[in-house]
Amino acid sequence: MSKSFHRDRFFWIIATQTAIVNFYLGGFGPAQSLLRADQGTSLTIAGLHGTAMGVASIFAGYANPYIAHRLGRNRAGWTGLAIFTLGLTLFVISPPVFLTLPATLITGFGTSMVINAMLTSMSHYFGNEAQVAIPQANGIASIGFVTGTALIGTIAIISPGLWRIGLLFAIPVAITLFLVSRDTTAEEYVRDAAGPQDGGLSRRFWISWVGFTACISSEFAVSFWAAALLKDRVGSTAAISTVAIVALGTGMGIGRWYGAVLLRRFVLDTQLLGTIALQFLGFVCFWLSHSMILSLISLFVIGLGVSMQFALASIRLIAFSDGRPDLAIGRTSLAAGIAIAIAPFLLGVLGDNFGISRAYLMVPVLIIIAFTIVKLVPAQQAMNVTHEL
Repeated sequence: MSKSFHRDRFFWIIATQTAIVNFYLGGFGPAQSLLRADQGTSLTIAGLHGTAMGVASIFAGYANPYIAHRLGRNRAGWTGLAIFTLGLTLFVISPPVFLTLPATLITGFGTSMVINAMLTSMSHYFGNEAQVAIPQANGIASIGFVTGTALIGTIAIISPGLWRIGLLFAIPVAITLFLVSRDTTAEEYVRDAAGPQDGGLSRRFWISWVGFTACISSEFAVSFWAAALLKDRVGSTAAISTVAIVALGTGMGIGRWYGAVLLRRFVLDTQLLGTIALQFLGFVCFWLSHSMILSLISLFVIGLGVSMQFALASIRLIAFSDGRPDLAIGRTSLAAGIAIAIAPFLLGVLGDNFGISRAYLMVPVLIIIAFTIVKLVPAQQAMNVTHEL
């Protein structure tokens, strides 16, 4: 791997696409307490919005090889962004839960298309440097996440009934990006005569896929319900607890931007194991804390730990794909969908029955599963294919 990494126009366009959808994730995920208050629902019903996002990711995962084949990765990203803006608009103008759920499904499908296209296009474009490019692109995306969390939380404090309006800020940014970059994003796409990537994947891939699912489950369980635990432990309002989740997004952003550079001397598996261990440490401190300051510091540490897991675990799965990145990322989106659909919803159900504090004990179990699988299924022997994607 070279000692320098050049962030060119391609990098910034793809990274900004991802930042736009992360603006929504940053505002929507931690705002579950706000949405629940607006709609007068239980933790379980509110958790169905996470389930809708997860189902959308599953659909996008199955469709990814066919979408990539028909449209190309570049057009797939832009199409996903268009679907995302449609769903986001429907969510804002449709207050009842029976309308916000399908709107979340549409928004989630577009979000997954954008993320899938980012992973495969950057893996192909940057080769071995993808281990730096993808985490740093996710670092840019974290700016969107933090901005979404801060903006939605601030609006909720000032005018509680208008917090959803802030999500619409993503739409003019998306339109501006398209107008600025539509003629300069990539060379003309030519379909592969062999058709969409398909076929079976190895046992190592599927075992690692389970570990990836555990990583994403723990991340979304924390991001969706950390505000609820914070409210329960320190007695803050739903709006203030939502703003406090900025600490989580800030840690994610810093970890993605600088972690890729600081850890690049280590092999892929060592990087991933280190981030998982850091997440576990931060979670233990957060779960035990009854202080707002300690909770914020702990959320920041969790963010540092979570920061690179998605990128590094995705690269591991691509390495196990036998040169079929679109298929691998499709199955990755399937894993993310299952994680997003089940983890926040299950945590909501457990929270309704046992309290959010006890329910949160599912998170360290997920972290331990992820760590164990990375140790048992090393990726080094498969990394020689990464540069060929």
